[in-house]
Amino acid sequence: MVAYPADVIAELERKANLIRSHVIRMTRAAGSGHPGGSLSSTDLISALFFKVMNHRPSDPYWDDRDRFVLSKGHAAPAYYAALAESGYFPIDELMTLRKLNTRLQGHPSMNKLPGVEMSTGSLGQGLSVANGMGLAAKLDRKTHRIYCICGDGEMQSGQIWEAAMLGAHFELDNVTAFVDRNMLQIDGPTEKIMSIEPLADKWKAFGWNVIEIDGHDMRQILDACDRAKDTRSKPTMVIAHTVKGKGVSFMENALSFHGKTPNEEEAKKALKELGGEQ
Repeated sequence: MVAYPADVIAELERKANLIRSHVIRMTRAAGSGHPGGSLSSTDLISALFFKVMNHRPSDPYWDDRDRFVLSKGHAAPAYYAALAESGYFPIDELMTLRKLNTRLQGHPSMNKLPGVEMSTGSLGQGLSVANGMGLAAKLDRKTHRIYCICGDGEMQSGQIWEAAMLGAHFELDNVTAFVDRNMLQIDGPTEKIMSIEPLADKWKAFGWNVIEIDGHDMRQILDACDRAKDTRSKPTMVIAHTVKGKGVSFMENALSFHGKTPNEEEAKKALKELGGEQ
């Protein structure tokens, strides 16, 4: 386990808070989008883009870059904010989210924006794509890694479990996936819509290395990524326990903000809580 200095953790937490502020501004300006699941996955995305992954914003198609697939494509606002803060495109462009002719589509488009490895949004497909990237890297004898974030409601998709079988069968130890386990999906609590528990036991039974963490604890996120890198012959699934709408008091655990954006007054309150400009 790497002992990350306190200043490294603090900077990642600062970045995550900045990403959250961007999410609020972007979805408010667009008048549509998915703030709840963007905010729950922000810490995972921030850790990956600002510490874990090898990537070059100045050379988006660098052959040896690590790949990232946002399988829960509706969390695009957090993804776009991380890309902009990394330097893939101007930060001012974030305010064009979902506008006519924008590159920032409601779900990520690989044909529109540098840094987007795969067009996603149809739930259940992203992990299969990540596995394909991992298998291709193995065949080409490449050492880059692939990271994928899935939603917990997405665990109800049959294709996820086909991907689970494939990843284990081909021993894709270069693939690290995360489940953003915020317990809520568009129609309600996951356990009422279609229970996915015992989730850890299921992934273990499918042959994956399973790690459970607090998905808002930067040290735990970084440690899980380090442990995944040290794992041989198995892909890793990190079950990240998160809070829908994390960081904004009235959005936390609020199902309504899965696909509803804050109004002007709510946006001001949210940005104040996050310490961002109003």
